[in-house]
Amino acid sequence: MANLSTKIKLYCEANGVSNVDFTTDVMLQDDSDGNGAYIKEWNLDIAQPTDAQLTAQETSANTEEANNEVRSTRRTAYGDIGEQLDEIYKDIDGWKARIKSIKDANPKG
Repeated sequence: MANLSTKIKLYCEANGVSNVDFTTDVMLQDDSDGNGAYIKEWNLDIAQPTDAQLTAQETSANTEEANNEVRSTRRTAYGDIGEQLDEIYKDIDGWKARIKSIKDANPKG
C-alpha cells in the first residue's frame, strides 16, 4: 500500500500543483487507533482530495514508490559524479557498459 504523502503528491500534480510542502501546505497525522495517517490540515488552493480520489492514486503511487527505490539503488551504484567523469574520460565504453548493467539490474516499473 502506497504512502498517503505519495498519493497526495500525485493528486496535486494531476491538479496543477507541482510542489507540496508537508510542513505548511498539507500536514499529516498518524491516527492513534492504528488506522494510519490522515490529512490533518490542508492549505492548498485546490480542493482537498476525497478518500476515493486518493484511492484512485494507489496504483500510480505504488509505481512511483517502487521507481524511487530503483532510483536510489541506481544512484548508489553509479557512484560519485566526479569519479564517473574520470571514468568517462579514461574509458567511455567501459563506463557505458557499467551504467547499462546497473540499469538492467535495477529496472523501473
